[in-house]
Amino acid sequence: MKKIEAIIRQEKLEELKLALDNDFQISGMTVTQVLGHGNQKGVAEFVRGQKVIPTLLPKIVFWLVVDDAQVESITDKIIEICHTGEVGDGKIFLYNVEEVIRIRTKERGTDAI
Repeated sequence: MKKIEAIIRQEKLEELKLALDNDFQISGMTVTQVLGHGNQKGVAEFVRGQKVIPTLLPKIVFWLVVDDAQVESITDKIIEICHTGEVGDGKIFLYNVEEVIRIRTKERGTDAI
């Protein structure tokens, strides 16, 4: 099993959730709103006539745990949906998951996903 963690643009979340549900029947994911920056640094904005460059930009981080066989196709789908070609498209991180246990039913492994 693998944990997929992706940092994406906020406006891509709904389209991505719909695609993952329709194409892979993903039963659950964790999503959080975060602030951060990478190469993008910030986009100049004007507030009350003053130029302001925020150093932390709003992003979405989502996590899901999937069977190893699904990792490549899911990451390809994330890239397909979230790619704009502009700085700030995000990153995907993959982690090995030793075990998953569903607390309610005590199921383990892929049954618990």
